[in-house]
Amino acid sequence: MNLIEETRTAADVLPVAALKAHLRLASGFSDDGQQDALLEGYLRAAIAAIEGRTGKALIARPFVLQLTRWRDVSTQPLPLAPVAHVASVRVDGTEVVGWRLVQDMHRPRIVAPVLPTIPEGGVAEIVFTPGFGAWDAVPADLAQAVLLLAAEYHEVRHEAGLRVSALPLQVASLIERWRTVRLLGGAVCG
Repeated sequence: MNLIEETRTAADVLPVAALKAHLRLASGFSDDGQQDALLEGYLRAAIAAIEGRTGKALIARPFVLQLTRWRDVSTQPLPLAPVAHVASVRVDGTEVVGWRLVQDMHRPRIVAPVLPTIPEGGVAEIVFTPGFGAWDAVPADLAQAVLLLAAEYHEVRHEAGLRVSALPLQVASLIERWRTVRLLGGAVCG
């Protein structure tokens, strides 16, 4: 499995102003934007960490999932949620027909009566757009977790190697309800 982010989230859709307000950066001085690139980096890192822990894409953007075999002959789970749109399903460049998207907040999937066989050395590609939408559509607890984690990155930026690598407790508790519980055998609960 190979998951490729088709386009990087544009800087202007990242909540840089919200992070500045959260950090209570000095106001009354001219804002020349010198800190924006630094804050953007912290936001990107925090979003990636939250997405990685939850399996949820926060800001909607296109991805390509490349597979050399299906999980099942009739079902293929998608690695990110929520998914509102699947643009295409192809096997070695040939469009697959007869599939449908089963939306699920934890484990969306495509299903078909029978998915076509992927030949030896071949590849299936699923082009889909996961995410809640724009930043304003991200649930409040996940948005707060991103701001808290980005602020943590900002605060400890000069303490390389001196901190524990686990998520701060506040962040972990905010994202807990969004995490997918995986059971043995690949079944999903949650």
